[in-house]
Amino acid sequence: MSTPLEQLKNEIVNGAGIDKATAMELAVSADKEALYQAADGVRSRLMGNHFHLCSIINAKSGNCTENCRFCAQSARHHTGIDTYTLIDSEEALTIAKDNDDHAVHRLSLVTSGRSLDRKTAAELAGLYQDIAAATSLLFCTSSGLLDKEIAAELVKNGVSRYHCNLEANKDFFPQVCTTHTWDEKVATLNIAREAGMSLCSGGIIGMGETMADRIALAFELRELGIKSIPVNILTPIPGTPLGDLEPLTTDDVLTVVALFRLINPDAIIRMAGGRQQLGQDQYRAFTAGANGAIVGNYLTTTGSGITGDLEQLSALGYTFERDDAHV
Repeated sequence: MSTPLEQLKNEIVNGAGIDKATAMELAVSADKEALYQAADGVRSRLMGNHFHLCSIINAKSGNCTENCRFCAQSARHHTGIDTYTLIDSEEALTIAKDNDDHAVHRLSLVTSGRSLDRKTAAELAGLYQDIAAATSLLFCTSSGLLDKEIAAELVKNGVSRYHCNLEANKDFFPQVCTTHTWDEKVATLNIAREAGMSLCSGGIIGMGETMADRIALAFELRELGIKSIPVNILTPIPGTPLGDLEPLTTDDVLTVVALFRLINPDAIIRMAGGRQQLGQDQYRAFTAGANGAIVGNYLTTTGSGITGDLEQLSALGYTFERDDAHV
């Protein structure tokens, strides 16, 4: 006789959705290993074993006007990070080629700041053209809040996906940032979609939010139709207002990953910044529902090496072939 979790897994695979009450009950009372197994079963049945690799380049660093409490790039925080207006083109090309050589599918140029100004947009266009000529990578951009004109320019320059994390659910967001709103982020996602880009949006866990907040975020992403969802784990950075928070436990993280999969069964759930804090346990996320990762280094923290990631993921049975239907 199948267990309730096995029955739930089969229902989700066959098109049923779960509600917030069920998700919260699972978070509180489900056997953790059984929950992870059920979520990974949904992943396997609906998404297969193709692993989604992406990477980012910190193309413009620091001096951001916004007050996001987790972020080292805010000019309001004193974190000692490197600041520059645009990465050297040769350095960007070297990073891009290395990613291409390691079967990474997508590359995002990330710029600090509230939004992308025209000058920086024009400079990014040149970088994308150079990288396109030298690699087979698909392009994303993460540049804060968008307007329609900038969105159209990005598409013209080959960008096919826009990344704008909600960071937290709507109710908790004011405790994360007060210089822009959750609604402005949603408006940016809608502008990007209308311009023809696919969307990537997720959040950060471990900022003091509750499990109910995390579940609410997963449902908000589902309602927005997001199919690429990064899960970041807060890396407490000295000098930021959240620099003294205690890191989440491995089970906290895996529970979130599993619930995000069950709530968003046909999305790419990407492990992103902060996973290195879990050490070898980070790879358990890929047996608990996650099927993608940002590889290489992140914006202002050090990530896992690409080669090591590929070895670990291959051992779990994942494949990395290029396939435009799986990016």
